Amino acid sequence: MDKSDKEITITDVAKQAGVSMATVSRVVNGNNNVKETTRQKVMDVIDKLHYRPNAVARGLASKKSTTIGLILPNMGDLLYSNLAKGIDDVASMYKYNIILTSLKNGIGSEQQLFNDLLAKQVDGIIYMGETISNDIYKEMCNSRVPVVFAGAIDEQQQISSVNIDYVKAVRDVVKFLIDNGNRKIALVTGDLNSPINGKYRLEGYQQALENAGISYSSDNVFETVYSLQAGAAVWDAMHDSGITAAFVSNDLLAAGILNAAVDSGIQVPEEFELVTSSNTILCDVARPKMTSVAQPLYDIGAVAMRMLTKLMNDEEINDKTISLPYSFVKRGTTKNN
Repeated sequence: MDKSDKEITITDVAKQAGVSMATVSRVVNGNNNVKETTRQKVMDVIDKLHYRPNAVARGLASKKSTTIGLILPNMGDLLYSNLAKGIDDVASMYKYNIILTSLKNGIGSEQQLFNDLLAKQVDGIIYMGETISNDIYKEMCNSRVPVVFAGAIDEQQQISSVNIDYVKAVRDVVKFLIDNGNRKIALVTGDLNSPINGKYRLEGYQQALENAGISYSSDNVFETVYSLQAGAAVWDAMHDSGITAAFVSNDLLAAGILNAAVDSGIQVPEEFELVTSSNTILCDVARPKMTSVAQPLYDIGAVAMRMLTKLMNDEEINDKTISLPYSFVKRGTTKNN
């Protein structure tokens, strides 16, 4: 087999440059303890041979692969792509590569994905799903590499996380809808087994109703999947119940509800008001544009990655849970915008 037909190794570079493999390694890793003439000679050979250092191979000596694993629930969800952008920018700053994986088959595939990442010798993992099974949570807690949640919450405070105050955010939204004259308001979320939905968002919703003297009814809480089709189905149920406003925990789901409402002849926001939760580009392309809680998605990703770099380098972390500020962007799906 010709050299051009197989991967060029550090041994090939060292041989052609007439230096030791240790010298090549120092050049590749930016070590200043190399003469400039030697460094240039090695770089010339690297360019000539198109040598690309293998991160895993380097990690055998350093015990680090400079690679992190990133688990997304859904590659197509704009919320997670915005989070991932913040993670990627900080990872690049600290010269970490990213292995990106997605929960293609739902919750049952989490454990396999996690173990696959560990097998790839990653130095750390960032997880972005709302729902975490007990099996994968136990593996994360016992993992040999650090794990950080970006957007999710660990109620047991075992795993570091970055998020917003979901209780206050929903409480603020529902109060706003009540102040606009609505008395029958829906909470539309994903899996209620997720602490974000079943505990924090639900708690904020209930607090706002209680503060306004409105009785809570579980009939006004809708648990569903995040899709346009699910939104249309939820709209039918809400409309039949006489609900006049809703907070929705996902922008795609909210768009499905909005489309169905408009298609049925409802005037938005005069007859029905809607607030969504992530302020992705969907809020601007919808008609009318959707009012939304504006989570600092990029910042959540960036801070989560910075937290992970500290954990990977055994640096001290003062707070395991970091809550970032959010804002409220009023658009065409609510009155008084």
